[in-house]
Amino acid sequence: MSMIDVSFETDVSDVTPEEVERAVQMTLSAEGVDLDLSIVLVDDEAIHHMNRQFLEHDYATDVICFDLRDDGPGVDAEIVVSVDTARREAELRNMTFISEVLLYCVHGTLHLLGYDDHDPEDKLRMHARQRALLAEIGYETTE
Repeated sequence: MSMIDVSFETDVSDVTPEEVERAVQMTLSAEGVDLDLSIVLVDDEAIHHMNRQFLEHDYATDVICFDLRDDGPGVDAEIVVSVDTARREAELRNMTFISEVLLYCVHGTLHLLGYDDHDPEDKLRMHARQRALLAEIGYETTE
């Protein structure tokens, strides 16, 4: 079984580490993969800084994944989620905040497993998989 470490670098009372861990573990199990992951929930300022520093994008984003499998011992990957973006998007898309956060966690996990959403066909495949996985654990998405 995968080791999943969930941490909060910003105040979040509407999501528990157990909910995040459950969604990510279920995604890994459904895909037949075992990875040790770190999931970090941050604010827009922190994710903006990471996005600029590591990806040279000067804006906040919803989720960033770092594949660390070639970096030696330690976790295999890190997924960073912006709770500020999740709150805004949840309201815009008429979703619950927790559903939006878990969507970002599942989305990031699928990226680490080779899913892509850059071309329309791959995007449809990835989004269908996200919807199915989230529905399996009782959360809906409007994407």
